[in-house]
Amino acid sequence: MLYLQITANTGPAECCLAVAKALQLFNKEATKAGVTARIIEQVDGPHAGSLRSALLELTTDKNEDAVQHLAQAWEGSLLWICNSPYRLGHKRKNWFLGCKVFQPGSTMPESEIRYEATRASGPGGQHVNKTDSAIRATHIATGISVKVQTERSQHANKRLAAQLLSSKLEELHAAKERDSKAERRMQHHDTERGNARRIFVGMAFKEQKA
Repeated sequence: MLYLQITANTGPAECCLAVAKALQLFNKEATKAGVTARIIEQVDGPHAGSLRSALLELTTDKNEDAVQHLAQAWEGSLLWICNSPYRLGHKRKNWFLGCKVFQPGSTMPESEIRYEATRASGPGGQHVNKTDSAIRATHIATGISVKVQTERSQHANKRLAAQLLSSKLEELHAAKERDSKAERRMQHHDTERGNARRIFVGMAFKEQKA
């Protein structure tokens, strides 16, 4: 199992739309690879149908290498080349987003986490609970928080939120070791412009092959 986050970082609305488009394509590739991708945390973008970020849990009941291979195919900086659908005539056409892979975190002492039950949000229908079963977990010392609403019970969401929070903290510590000047939030890593791992073109979000 791995976690993968697709994020617009601090980019404009166009980058948020790119996240939503990337998520749709990722789900297609995951299905083809036999990998189950569950959204366990998401932040909506400024326009309907856009996302600031989406955090996925990747699992499979087949070859575990499929998860690793799929994640590696997406990790890094992504570039969407398209005229802005929100600002007609805008000169900028290059919109960057990023993908980051997280390993499952280890168990963290309950005393270090503050839990809050909230109402699940998102599209209507059977996939969203109507009760306060969503859980927001905050690491007291750092203020880093996650919101999980995947499961139908508070207990299950609480367990998943604790593991996810631990994973983000471990990645934060690793990032600081790699670069002592890095003071970035785990949910929104800086995207490396000009060195895109994959490039997509147009509103159809078609991949540009090398």
